[in-house]
Amino acid sequence: MSTPSTVPLHKSSLRNEIFDLLSRQIITGKYSPGQWLRQDELATQLGVSQTPVREALDLLVSAGLAERIPYRGVRVLTVTQEEIIDIYILRLVLETAVVRLAAHNILPEQLDQIYEILTQTSKISSLEGISQHRHLNKQFHQSIAEACGNTQLKAQYEMASNRFPDWMLYDHIIQHPELLEPIFKMELHEHRAIANAIAAGDADRALQKSIEHLRGLGEDFANFINVPLDLLKEKEAELGIRQLKPTEN
Repeated sequence: MSTPSTVPLHKSSLRNEIFDLLSRQIITGKYSPGQWLRQDELATQLGVSQTPVREALDLLVSAGLAERIPYRGVRVLTVTQEEIIDIYILRLVLETAVVRLAAHNILPEQLDQIYEILTQTSKISSLEGISQHRHLNKQFHQSIAEACGNTQLKAQYEMASNRFPDWMLYDHIIQHPELLEPIFKMELHEHRAIANAIAAGDADRALQKSIEHLRGLGEDFANFINVPLDLLKEKEAELGIRQLKPTEN
């Protein structure tokens, strides 16, 4: 069983520090899907009480990196191929809705926050920053959901986002570091295109750029973790999304 590296933890915000440590280790493959995260073992290894560990495990579950099994404990999330496809389609439906609404409803300060996230993301260029990159990625999409002006849609989007297994893609990048630069550059380019469309109030373009971005993630799932691309396209076609054509940058 993999064990956490010895890392000094400060008394303040122990819960968040433990969460950050464990999330990095899950993303970087030190914990494998289905591996149990034992509260008492982690507390002993880290030299802390069980309370902040329990709270950190709750955060991992909320972040979609772990799952709580009744009467057994918490383990690293396992997802089936069918679940990946289902959550991909749900994310496609919800994300295209929030970007359209955000293009109409976003406030200047919300737009500033989105561009600041892009600035921070552009500074990450190494494997050491991959956990932070994932965090900023989620922040980017969640900030757009915040700007859509629909609290119920935002809540549904957050739940779907937390279940989206993007950490599996990050794990693949770690195993193939030559992919890091081109994937990060492409993702940043696509995020900027979405942000610029929202900033211009162009809901149709924001929708299209969002679909193109998510389709790229679908192709990554197909290429990296063997999710059938034909099946993804079949599910997209059921939504009528296949009729949309790529736009120029």
